[in-house]
Amino acid sequence: MAKPKTAYVCAECGAHSVKWAGQCPDCGAWNTLSEVRLAAIPAIPAVSGAEATGLDALQLDPEERYATGFAEFDRVLGGGLVPGAVVLLGGDPGVGKSTLLQQVSGQIQREVPVLYATGEESLRQVSQRARRLATEGRQLKVLADTALGNVLGEARRNASRILIIDSIQTMTAAELTSAPGSVAQLRECVGRIVQFAKQNEVSVFVIGHVTKEGAIAGPRVVEHMVDTVLYFENDPASRYTLIRSVKNRFGATGEMGVFAMTGSGFREVRNPSAIFLSRDTLAEPGSVVSIAWEGSRALLVEMQALVADGGGGYPKRVAQGVDQNRLALLLAVLQRHGDVQLGPEDVFLNVVGGLKIAETAADLPTLLAVVSSFRDRPCRRGLVSFGEIGLAGEVRPVRYGEERIATAAKQGFSCAIVPRANAPKRKAAGIEILPVTRIREAVDAAF
Repeated sequence: MAKPKTAYVCAECGAHSVKWAGQCPDCGAWNTLSEVRLAAIPAIPAVSGAEATGLDALQLDPEERYATGFAEFDRVLGGGLVPGAVVLLGGDPGVGKSTLLQQVSGQIQREVPVLYATGEESLRQVSQRARRLATEGRQLKVLADTALGNVLGEARRNASRILIIDSIQTMTAAELTSAPGSVAQLRECVGRIVQFAKQNEVSVFVIGHVTKEGAIAGPRVVEHMVDTVLYFENDPASRYTLIRSVKNRFGATGEMGVFAMTGSGFREVRNPSAIFLSRDTLAEPGSVVSIAWEGSRALLVEMQALVADGGGGYPKRVAQGVDQNRLALLLAVLQRHGDVQLGPEDVFLNVVGGLKIAETAADLPTLLAVVSSFRDRPCRRGLVSFGEIGLAGEVRPVRYGEERIATAAKQGFSCAIVPRANAPKRKAAGIEILPVTRIREAVDAAF
């Protein structure tokens, strides 16, 4: 009898090795190589069953989408759920992945049949959550099984158009002897799910576990295979949960949806700017409103800065919600080109609401908030600002300038300090535009 062939697979990057080693030769991680048995690969037939089809002959409606019942979730998906799409959701334990998908299944099953397959919970637990969420079940089927072949078979037998798998780390392919959640099992199971979804026009939601670094557990090839990757972001001190798309073949990447967790499940937040703004603190020194661009919409967020005596030694530069190295760079530009000497002072910066801003449009409001705290003077009432700061002290334009200004005007702000290149050619209704080209001009206009 032939000895079964084995290989060693890295749990971090999925690389293969013919022999065991303490360190992965590809990614350099330690103690991540595990032994797996290799299944025999069947011979590829000379003639495939699939035939090429002319593009003009396709009668599919490219705009057909399923509404999930949550406008914020539809926004993150790019306008709804596309038939045949595979969506991977990741997030910390207890963040609400199963809760949201069970709510979505209760809404979407009014239109098409849904199968909810769980490998982590019993049917009793799913039923208890359904009662708490008041989920209807006319066309909703529930299955507790970890055999992927049986799950896909049940979805085909029940003519389900939506399949929810909770979670992919618990599913196993019968042909593989490795443990559930291993690299080989994840790669094989996701591959079969994608093939099943495309061939049968079934939309699939897949829940994935995350590592301690916050990335979805398993090889990165899993994220490449699916159509959409969504991450749940949650601040333990806040009752709000953010869902952000990091990959989407059917919509904008970086789109964000905001939800509030209540006793009866998730509730969408229609006006996210309201939760990131505190009208009571806008008149205090060190507070400036910025206009961030998230996905396909503008979002108003409050930037708070605190400048305090350092007491000697090395001054602190602490930032929450923005890049700390970017803050140090901006403070150096402010001292060189803004005549604001912060040498021994400690500077602390925070984005209210736990939001993380990665774009450079927050540069100008960051510096205005620092100057306001340093001088102990509040900025003019009803002020918003955005703009990128260059190393020469110039204020550079950012994308979607007019859309940001229009959003600020709708929220009731009366004036905006913006880069001159972003100033609209026509006078904006309800808001005064203060175009600037240098840091000094912006500081003078803010006070």
